[in-house]
Amino acid sequence: MKKIDIIAGARPNFMKIGPVVHAIHRYNESATEQITYRLIHTGQHYDKKMSEDFFEQLNIPKPHINLGVGSGTQATQTANIMMRYEEAVKADKPELCLVVGDVTSTMACAIVAKKERVKVAHIEGGIRSGDENMPEEINRMVTDSITDFFFTTSNVANENLEALGHAEGKVFFVGNTMIDSLLGNLNRLQKPALVDENKLSEKSFLVMTLHRPSNVDGMESLRQLLEIINDNVGDKKVVFPMHPRTKKMYDQLGMNYDNLIITGPMSYLEFIYLIKNALGVITDSGGITEEATVLGIPCMTLRNSTERPETVTVGTNEIVGTNPENILPLLKKLIAGNWKKGGIPELWDGKTADRIVKIIGKL
Repeated sequence: MKKIDIIAGARPNFMKIGPVVHAIHRYNESATEQITYRLIHTGQHYDKKMSEDFFEQLNIPKPHINLGVGSGTQATQTANIMMRYEEAVKADKPELCLVVGDVTSTMACAIVAKKERVKVAHIEGGIRSGDENMPEEINRMVTDSITDFFFTTSNVANENLEALGHAEGKVFFVGNTMIDSLLGNLNRLQKPALVDENKLSEKSFLVMTLHRPSNVDGMESLRQLLEIINDNVGDKKVVFPMHPRTKKMYDQLGMNYDNLIITGPMSYLEFIYLIKNALGVITDSGGITEEATVLGIPCMTLRNSTERPETVTVGTNEIVGTNPENILPLLKKLIAGNWKKGGIPELWDGKTADRIVKIIGKL
């Protein structure tokens, strides 16, 4: 019997580990050697809409352990996660620690596992934005430097790991578990109440998410960005599920924008409903660019780089940069119906988790 810990800490993690949990159950139905797992929620995201709802919506069992770290500075969160996960490992040591993505929990639990002589596997290993001002980039670099086995989403990630000297036998190109969740839930999407309340029809609106400091921490740049978007979407509306960090700054602006529909964080099934039916997406999130690409929805990324270049080279995404004025020509192209037609990256087929679990069974 193989024992693994599966780590989830923040909203993007849940979409990535859900398919793995389901794949383990399928694997165990016919495997001679069973895989047992502990699902460990670090509590890095603790808002109900940003964490708890996902377990129910994605049919994931409730976590075996919730470390309950809550909010705090980067250092405080990292320290609390490490101390509490160390206790869990000492109490019941796994053979493998499976971490996903690039949040604080990913890095912190990988460090603990490695020091406790537990092998580390990283789902989404090898991706890089090249921007070390992003906390996530530091998390990726640290995690990958001590990871034993990498499950990658693209050939670019494979090349990054090869350049860092990681042996070919440690790197497995498997695809994208986030897309497993997306494709597996398309027939379960839930229409948010705001769609009927605002009489939104298909392609009559855009979806926007903002949370990165470069976009939301400067009051003047945020005001300018929202003004440009509001004034240049024609007769379309912009649904704006607002991250708590963004809302804090938005409230200080004291502004109202006619074409923006402000709402709080949304459940996964509601949010994907919006993306699927939108004319386009404006975001500074990496994961949303992946979902938009697979759904064929035009996407604009308000960053200077992306760790998911395949969403640009193959998919529907375009890099806008952080200068608010840069978005104007792209909005005009979108409204005019002149957006590029994207494709779907290799192995983003909904079967990634099964490939991962099959490999874990052989490790």
